[in-house]
Amino acid sequence: MADLRPITAPFVAPGPFGVAVRTRLGDLTPEDERVLRTVGAHLGSLASRDLKARCRDGLEHSAPSWAARKRDLTAESSSRWAGSITKATHDQWALARRGQAAHIQSLEAGVTTIRHRLSLPVGMKGTKRTPGGYRCAHEWFHKARRLHVLENRLDQVRADREAGRVQVVRGGSRLLGTRHNLDKAQLTEAGWRERWEAGRRFLRADGESGKRFGNETIRITPEGEVSIRLPAPLADLCNARHGRYVLAAKVRFPHRGQEWADRVEANRAVAYRIHYDTGRGRWYVDASWQIPPAWTIPLEAALVEGVIGVDTNADHLAAWRLDTHGNPMGRPRRFSYDLSGNAQHRDAQVRHALTRLLNWAKTCGVQAIAVEDLDFQADKTREKHGRKRRFRHLVSGMPTSRLRARLASMADATGIAIIAVDPAYTSKWGAQHWQQPLTGPTRTTTRHDAASIAIGRRAQGHPIRRRTTPPRAHQSDMHGHRTVQADRRAPGHEEPRPRIPGPRTRSVPPNAASTRATRTSKTVGDARGDQAWVQDSLLRTD
Repeated sequence: MADLRPITAPFVAPGPFGVAVRTRLGDLTPEDERVLRTVGAHLGSLASRDLKARCRDGLEHSAPSWAARKRDLTAESSSRWAGSITKATHDQWALARRGQAAHIQSLEAGVTTIRHRLSLPVGMKGTKRTPGGYRCAHEWFHKARRLHVLENRLDQVRADREAGRVQVVRGGSRLLGTRHNLDKAQLTEAGWRERWEAGRRFLRADGESGKRFGNETIRITPEGEVSIRLPAPLADLCNARHGRYVLAAKVRFPHRGQEWADRVEANRAVAYRIHYDTGRGRWYVDASWQIPPAWTIPLEAALVEGVIGVDTNADHLAAWRLDTHGNPMGRPRRFSYDLSGNAQHRDAQVRHALTRLLNWAKTCGVQAIAVEDLDFQADKTREKHGRKRRFRHLVSGMPTSRLRARLASMADATGIAIIAVDPAYTSKWGAQHWQQPLTGPTRTTTRHDAASIAIGRRAQGHPIRRRTTPPRAHQSDMHGHRTVQADRRAPGHEEPRPRIPGPRTRSVPPNAASTRATRTSKTVGDARGDQAWVQDSLLRTD
């Protein structure tokens, strides 16, 4: 039997550390839009210049160089705008470094897989865990050439990382590449230019605790009035005191609006971001703030009312409710979603599926949802699965990280705990032990439904396999405990089942009153018709 990898213990996932809400900037005048475009373009050019300076510093970045960059930006904007720009620059550079490390990991995995397959004889079959040799000499030859390409690319990326060089594009590298494929993207040059300019604008202000309404740069009052502190070169565009421009639009946050209003009235920090959606032709404003992490309840307390096991798939969530003993209750549920289309559509589909899942959990009274702690970064390389393009496309399309973050954030508002479990062997063992027993004439249990039971039982600490059947020779308790489902901590779980007095059947005992009314009388009559009592056979002799 092959060695199984160790399985980590389940844990309660931490809650979110921040909140972000969005609303539309409606009823803007043409002058308002002109000011927003002008201010965003001016600050965007400063952000591009600052990002170039940060990338030039590389690993030699220090606090004095940061202060020098901020002083240069302050002269052309303001101290607060300069602080927001430099902070966004550092976040973007750090994100590029993390992406660079992930790219190196992917290249290393590809090089290792090709080297292993090239070392095997041509046509050698592989196993479920390790790939075999290549199918023919032609494929072996092309993979040998690809190995040199990947090794060269890996050396270049490693050299860039050691030197602190990163590749960053303000506006997005994908949009930049679309410029050379306008026909394929079904865009005109004017349409692409509009998207490019919208993606490179900068209208983002960090919150300040203790300041009026939580922000001095982009300020939104509790009544919904939006005002912007203009940069120094654009002060002639102001229409209010202290170099500010007040928009004609009044905003309101439908989601978490009361929470936002409480923070604004208490002068607590709130960050804002104004951006333009080219597809819809609308302006939006995002408000975000930090919240203290919610207190994580113990695992035992979260499982008091049972758990709902959820198996994540490419097009649906398979869920099944389990009781405190790990037994499935009712019927399985399926929450479907469609991940085709743009990013907004995919995000809306995930939110809708999670909303239905949480509503069902609240209806059942369950306080915990168990999900797999999935990570497919090592499985997305094409070198591992070879020609299995459909499988690689399926794995890449599963929204594991987004779904986990969305679920933790939405469950925190409902008071439901999210338990992350190790995904090892859940689909295999669930189908082996639960799929066939739960399939009947009126219900077909899928492999994903069985996997949800395995996930829930692993969160509860129960073994995934079902109870062991009694011995066929003597189906009684003479061979010890009948099942392996009892808790190991339960006293006497290895002993025979205690003897309970009375019949061990499901029949209802007869009613004594009705029995006396219908049974034969124990009295006999004499010749004169008088009744004489006949004593039972057990007589008293004292």
